[in-house]
Amino acid sequence: MSGRKVRIWFNRSFAVGYHYINAVRHNEDGMEFEIYGTHRDPEHVSLRACDHTEVEPVLTGEAYAEYCLDFCRRHQIEVFVPRWGMRYVVAAADAFAEMGVKLVCCTDRELLDQVEDKGNFFLSAEENNLMIVPEYRLVHTAEEFKEAYEELRDMGLSVCFKPTRMEGGVGFRIIDPHYDPLTALFDSVSAKMSYEQAYHALSQTDTFPEIMVMELLEGYEYSIDCLATPEGELLAAVPRRKAGGRSRLLEEVPELLEIARKVAQFYKIPYNYNLQLIYQGNVPKALEINPRMSGGLHMTCLSGVNFPYLAVKMALGYPVAPQTPEYGLLTSYVEQPVLMQGQTAQ
Repeated sequence: MSGRKVRIWFNRSFAVGYHYINAVRHNEDGMEFEIYGTHRDPEHVSLRACDHTEVEPVLTGEAYAEYCLDFCRRHQIEVFVPRWGMRYVVAAADAFAEMGVKLVCCTDRELLDQVEDKGNFFLSAEENNLMIVPEYRLVHTAEEFKEAYEELRDMGLSVCFKPTRMEGGVGFRIIDPHYDPLTALFDSVSAKMSYEQAYHALSQTDTFPEIMVMELLEGYEYSIDCLATPEGELLAAVPRRKAGGRSRLLEEVPELLEIARKVAQFYKIPYNYNLQLIYQGNVPKALEINPRMSGGLHMTCLSGVNFPYLAVKMALGYPVAPQTPEYGLLTSYVEQPVLMQGQTAQ
């Protein structure tokens, strides 16, 4: 590998971006990087892992993509790992390619639409026999919500709902038939609410952005962190199970690894992505696909697989062999104090 430093940029990310940037910097090959980071918050902790930083302007859509292209021109960026505004960046993928910038993300816009929209993903997963999906209904009005809720309730299922195009737990609610608003008022904040509350809120408008009403999955929850080639070869997959509190078990589960293999071959999502499934009894059921590094990937890297760096290495054209993760590891995480002034924290 060349002895010169590769110029790499990480745009606006969550706090865990601090760990992913350092995973790239402290890689096992000794490849050297000059790391650029941007965020709207000039004091965001992820910037402390970077050599050069800049405050991002408040932009969206094509304007944000133009900012990204300009940033790459100004700083002669060779590799760009987009997190925020990834769809805007992908829409300008050809322009980045013309500049010689390697994007470490899925650049297939149709594929992103297929997997990021939970309704599209469930339909695709079911039609192509990739995994079992929960019972669900897609609704746009309060009356459709009422009908969907009653259908699932009459099937003997507990019910929850969430927007089809939100990330993480945003908008997720559990309908609790025994919900007591007075008790809830003096309890910790939760995602539970009554059917009447949900129906009343949704009735305030004629239509609303699509919501998925679905059976509540109540078994073990797994996030499967994956590393794959653009051709669909799965190089690593580590199921990470919630094991109480902050504990996560990196567990070898053959049926989940087979699902990960089938998903890699079918969708061909490149680099890092994450599958989420929850068991209902003995059956793992699909929850979502995140075509990006997950929020818990820093724990999965304790398996011995440097997921962030290997994705960058692959994007740069270097060969990456199938990995051999260490399973059976119980992991957790703690807050890490970081000095926000002075020498760059690396």
